Amino acid sequence: MGAISIPAKVTIGQRFGDVSAITKRNLLKLLRTPQLLAFSTIQPIMFVLLFRYVFGGAIHVQRFPYVDYLIPGIFVQTTLFGGASTSVGMSEDIKGGIIDRFRSLPMSRSAVLMGRTMSDLIRGVFVLVLMLAVGLLVGFRFHGSILGNVAGLVFVLWFGYVFSWVFAAIGMVVKDPETAQIAGILPLFPFMFASSAFVPIGTMPGWLQAFAKVQPVSLTVNATRALLQGLPSFHYLWQALAWSLGVLIVAIWASVRQFKKA
Repeated sequence: MGAISIPAKVTIGQRFGDVSAITKRNLLKLLRTPQLLAFSTIQPIMFVLLFRYVFGGAIHVQRFPYVDYLIPGIFVQTTLFGGASTSVGMSEDIKGGIIDRFRSLPMSRSAVLMGRTMSDLIRGVFVLVLMLAVGLLVGFRFHGSILGNVAGLVFVLWFGYVFSWVFAAIGMVVKDPETAQIAGILPLFPFMFASSAFVPIGTMPGWLQAFAKVQPVSLTVNATRALLQGLPSFHYLWQALAWSLGVLIVAIWASVRQFKKA
């Protein structure tokens, strides 16, 4: 079946309506897949309990309790690992033929990608609120200003949104849901664990420190931690923003390019 050509001009209202419809569709699909939602919440809770009560006694940090050091890293980890579901969702849509149906409709094609990433952002808000409650229960406390605390949480969501575009591109490249799940998760491990999320970078070997200090996860965790703890944050914040903007530009370009081939 030949695809119906999209109108030359799509108004902002039409584009917003298309994005809203796709976002709603993805959120309803998530609610009808409770095991996926459960994994998004249980896995980070297990990490909190593991590092807080099993490894926490052996890890020492300066300036504040380890739990205040740990939870900002958990926030970033949660948004990243949760965003990996984007790659699975996109590959399922391609394999199931829904992308072909969308392409045959007189709708904004960018709405498919925007709706996918926006639904993941909304899910990320829910999971972040849950992890904040868990963090408070295990002893985490804010020490920054109200503005700094809000900025830190928003920055975590921004970082997760940026990488949802990366996962969208991965899902369209591999096209198979099982492969997409592995392809979305595996690259996160070296970035997440070779970072300042769980342990101070100074405890790592020198060659690993060189990587950990400049990679985007460490910079984002450091910026978030500084904002939530009332510490100077500009040094880490501008570098993390530069990384995230660069990644977002490349990821959007790759996602759009791959979507046209899908």
